[in-house]
Amino acid sequence: MEKYEKIKIIGRGAYGTVYLCRRISDGCHFIIKQIPVEEMSKEERQAAMNEVDVLKRLTHPNIISYLESFFEGRALMIVMEYAQGGTMFSFLEEREGKLLDEDEIIRLFVQILLAIHHVHQRNILHRDLKTQNILLNKTRKIVKIGDFGISKILSSKSKANSVVGTPCYISPELCEGKPYNQKSDIWALGCVLYELATLKKAFEATTLTALVMKIMKGNFIPISERYSEDFKKLVLSMLQIDPTKRPTLRQIMAQPLIVNALFNVCTDVGRVPCNRTPRPMAGISGKFTCIIVHWNLNLCYIL
Repeated sequence: MEKYEKIKIIGRGAYGTVYLCRRISDGCHFIIKQIPVEEMSKEERQAAMNEVDVLKRLTHPNIISYLESFFEGRALMIVMEYAQGGTMFSFLEEREGKLLDEDEIIRLFVQILLAIHHVHQRNILHRDLKTQNILLNKTRKIVKIGDFGISKILSSKSKANSVVGTPCYISPELCEGKPYNQKSDIWALGCVLYELATLKKAFEATTLTALVMKIMKGNFIPISERYSEDFKKLVLSMLQIDPTKRPTLRQIMAQPLIVNALFNVCTDVGRVPCNRTPRPMAGISGKFTCIIVHWNLNLCYIL
C-alpha cells in the first residue's frame, strides 16, 4: 500500500471493505477492495481470486477497469477504476419517483448491453447483475459494470449449477436449482431495464418464499403507458419464464429500438476514439443484424 493513501471507506460487503484511495505519485483516485483472505474458507478465498481472474480478462469502456492486485499482510488488495457518479441504484433513488424518458433509459441500457456482450464473448457469466453493481461516471452519462466477485468462467458447452446472485434479480431456473447459462444474465438485464423504467424492482416480497413464487410466475406490475410498445415488448421478452424464449444478446441488439441507440452511443467512451462506418442494411434476410463495437480496433461496424 506504499503507493496509495486511503481516503475513506465507501462500502463494506460479505468479502471485505472497499476504500477510496489516492495514488501518491499522481493524485489519481482509485477504488481498493481489501479482502481478508486468511479469515476465509477455501471457497471464499477462491471467490476472491476469481474476481481478479475475471477482471484481468475484461477490457471494455463500460466495465470497471482492473489496475493491479497484491497482498498486504493477510489481505488481498484489488485496485480498480473509481466511478465518481456512484451506483445506478442511488441515481434512481435520487429521482424521487420522477420517471426517466425512454431515450435516456435506452442510452444507458445499450452501454450495459455492450458490457455484458463483452463479458459473454469471453464465456463469463456475471451472475449478480443489479443496479447496485452498475456504476456511473462523474457526469452520469457513462455506465460502468462492476463487482465480478461471483462471476463464473464457463467452457463453451457448460452450464453453471450453483445458486448465487441477489434474490430480486435471480432467474426462474436459478430458483428451481436448474443448470443455467447466459440466459440467466438476460433475465437480470430485463430486471434492470424494468427498474430503469419504473424506479422499482420487478420482483419484491417480504419473504424469500413469496419472492420465489412471484419470480416463478413472472408476476410484476405493468410498465407505464408513457413508454413505447416496442420498449414494453423488449422488457417482457427478457422476463420470459422459459429461458429458451428469452432473446440472445444479438437478438436484443438487433431490435430497431436498440439499433438506433447503438448508432448514437458515445464514441468516446473511456477515452477510446471510435469512428462509425455504416454499411447498408438492405438485402439482409433471415439473420439478425447486430452492431458489434470493436473498441480496441477504434472501429464500429455492422455485421
